[in-house]
Amino acid sequence: MNLFFCPDLSGPEITLPEEESKHCIRVLRLRKDDSIYLTNGKGLLCRAVLQDPDLKKTRVRIVETIAGYRKRNHWLHIAIAPTKNSERFDWFLEKATEIGIDEITPLVCSRSERETINTKRAERILISGMKQSQRAYIPVLNSACLFKDIFTGNSAKSRIITHCNTRDLPLINEKLANGSPVLVLIGPEGDFTTDEVEMALIHGFAEASIGPFIYRTETAGIMACHAFNLYFRQ
Repeated sequence: MNLFFCPDLSGPEITLPEEESKHCIRVLRLRKDDSIYLTNGKGLLCRAVLQDPDLKKTRVRIVETIAGYRKRNHWLHIAIAPTKNSERFDWFLEKATEIGIDEITPLVCSRSERETINTKRAERILISGMKQSQRAYIPVLNSACLFKDIFTGNSAKSRIITHCNTRDLPLINEKLANGSPVLVLIGPEGDFTTDEVEMALIHGFAEASIGPFIYRTETAGIMACHAFNLYFRQ
């Protein structure tokens, strides 16, 4: 299906944002009375019919609405250190959204190579990933958080810190058994410090390994995301 993002889906007739209008008319070459699907990124999926095709403000009429479209039964929150190369972090955002993730927090650690992200660009990537995988929910993107502050207000049932400071760690899927919601911490290229690992353990986190090899930050994040979705069959 041709899925478009429209934050405001109130009313029987709506106007698509300019970017979505261009894609609809110029790229897909859709015409009057063609059907498309819309989502507000909050679980609402609508089938609509083009009424007035226009490159800047295509007007459509909603003919069918589904609330809670393909809502996930489990919650995955990954707090991950932004990579020095911003494109690698962008790749993580896109692929994690396609695979299935609910919440993302950029995590600032002792060895972080970058402490900020381009939030507007990140939001566009999340929307693109949502549309590509034909989901109706945009992952929550939190503001960058200092490592010591990630423990505040944490209500996850499974709390996991992944690292490679110790070789004999259980695999991450073994630590998902406590249920959902799940919070996974992924460190920077230099990994978490021993002090950070100790702090996490004090706050009830379990140590886990992504696998037997050394992975880049964004790869580790994707592997954790994939393990979660396989475990909970999302």
